[in-house]
Amino acid sequence: MSWSGIFKFLLGFLIAIALLVGSGVAVALYFVTKLTAPPPKPIFANDKPIAKPKPSPVANKPATVAGASPATNATETVSAEQPDATSTPTETPSPKPLEPGAYRARVTWRDGLILRDSPGTESRRIGGIGYNQQIVVVTESEDKRWIKIRVEENNEEGWVKAGNVERVESEQTQTATE
Repeated sequence: MSWSGIFKFLLGFLIAIALLVGSGVAVALYFVTKLTAPPPKPIFANDKPIAKPKPSPVANKPATVAGASPATNATETVSAEQPDATSTPTETPSPKPLEPGAYRARVTWRDGLILRDSPGTESRRIGGIGYNQQIVVVTESEDKRWIKIRVEENNEEGWVKAGNVERVESEQTQTATE
């Protein structure tokens, strides 16, 4: 056996080891990234579907064509800027007045909260509340670890862990206290 044969064997052996180690690292990284990705946000039965915003008439305005007659461009512009005759402003329902001791708040826990039928982690789950959702805090438990809340959209009441909501001051609550 010559020196070139030994050199070729060692070089081939090192390349094979490098390929095996490289592919092992690639497979390990693939599985680590799949296992560490956060799960999708849960969808509860009482969640409202997200409404897609309507495109504005200005966004649909046709561009004026260079070299076209001014009369054609003026007609297109006027028809695009006319408001939709079927759209009417909708009134937002005014929230009902709060009972004494209650206050408005919003959920500050990023994953949302589990709504339970009584205070305690062993209690039955009755729904969920999303992040930044507006709620009304009705009362606290005796040990101050749980709060009873009401969801304003559907008047559903339940208990959530205290410390995961933030009081919201609005004009209505300020005028009610004055």
